[in-house]
Amino acid sequence: MTANEIVGGSFRDPSGFVFQREGVLYRQVNQIYREDYDHLMSSGLYRELTERLLLVTHREAPLELAPSGDAYKVIQPEPIPFISYPYEWSFSQLKDAALATLEIQKTAFKYGMTLKDSSAFNIQYLRCRPIFIDTLSLAKYQPGQPWAAYGQFCRHFLAPLALVSCRDVRLGQLLRIYLDGVPLDFAGKLLPWGSWFHFRLLMHIYLHAKSQSHFADRQIKATSRRVSKLGFIGIIGSLEKAVRQLSWQAKGTVWGDYYDATNYSAPAMEDKEKIVRQFLGRIQPKVVWDLGANTGRFSRIAAATGSMTISFDIDPAAVEKNYLTGKENNDILPLLIDLTNPSGPIGWDNAERLSLTQRGPADAVMALALVHHLAIGNNLHLEQIARFLHKISHRLIIEFVPKSDSQVQRMLASREDIFPHYQQEEFETAFQNYFTIEQSRQLQDSLRTLYLMHHK
Repeated sequence: MTANEIVGGSFRDPSGFVFQREGVLYRQVNQIYREDYDHLMSSGLYRELTERLLLVTHREAPLELAPSGDAYKVIQPEPIPFISYPYEWSFSQLKDAALATLEIQKTAFKYGMTLKDSSAFNIQYLRCRPIFIDTLSLAKYQPGQPWAAYGQFCRHFLAPLALVSCRDVRLGQLLRIYLDGVPLDFAGKLLPWGSWFHFRLLMHIYLHAKSQSHFADRQIKATSRRVSKLGFIGIIGSLEKAVRQLSWQAKGTVWGDYYDATNYSAPAMEDKEKIVRQFLGRIQPKVVWDLGANTGRFSRIAAATGSMTISFDIDPAAVEKNYLTGKENNDILPLLIDLTNPSGPIGWDNAERLSLTQRGPADAVMALALVHHLAIGNNLHLEQIARFLHKISHRLIIEFVPKSDSQVQRMLASREDIFPHYQQEEFETAFQNYFTIEQSRQLQDSLRTLYLMHHK
């Protein structure tokens, strides 16, 4: 089997790995996991977790598909429509992923099983619903053993949540640097002194970090680390309370209240929504990426047509509001993405986590009221923007906002106008190098224009 067939983020677990054959995703279950797998399937745990939508379902596939000789089973998991990563989630998405992980652990314990790791990367989102995807992380519980995933849970979930809640929302991006979670001693240095008085943060971050440092070079007898079943349950309950007590208010960012300050008149906004619906109805995409989506107003128009819609924005408050709204209907997947510095291929061999472009192209991309932010706010040439959108889309619904627009004039008020080429004619010329313009419509009561294009 070639290395390219093995999924890049699935090589660390001796219990098995994920691989791909002819576009279909499979997971090999190794012989070493045989007893755990049989217990998972026969005990009732798999059934309860999947019925509660906490664990991805799978079916068993022919064993001859196994890439290596030590296979016990081959399973075919339910496909996840779009892979996202913890550093792309809002505060509440990470919090809900943490609570889902703890709920799985509590449920597993009733069936004599436990999570042997609790990486945030084991959670994916089906629209706004977190679901656990690493079936082989569930192992039989050995009486007296501490929770093996405790430290990882604190690094992947509790520490970044505490940093966002107690210090600054931007610290959530530390998960992009520390793929195995934020080091607890580092988190302790970043947290405000007042967090020492938060008993559970004191215990699970500060004292935990001190304990790690103290025992780093010491050999620990197995008997000294035994934890009773009641103690095990107590630790999980304490972590759950710690997570639930953390909060972050979505305010104080640049674009969190965009629609409250927009310069669209009521007729222009109504016309824009109508045109977007018409364009979507014409092309009927299965997957839509809405770039610069803010709180998801137009993402939900796409979702209402039946499209799987991923809603990207740079503003953490906007993404947070979008997610909290989306939880009610589970209609879209909101994600935090800076298009001028999008998620790249990182991890071992630059292959564990995929870049944004590697997860495309989408059937359709919407770039509404976005181009002027990229061109004027970030000094990108129209040609560069067109080339990037060409990489990630088959069809494109895009809005051009002229320089005379009040929003653009506001951007230029505090800087020199060095953008003589930012003109509608040059916009069309640049994009026609990569796309064919199918239709263009100027909005009522506005100088803005919407375009429908398809990939050349």
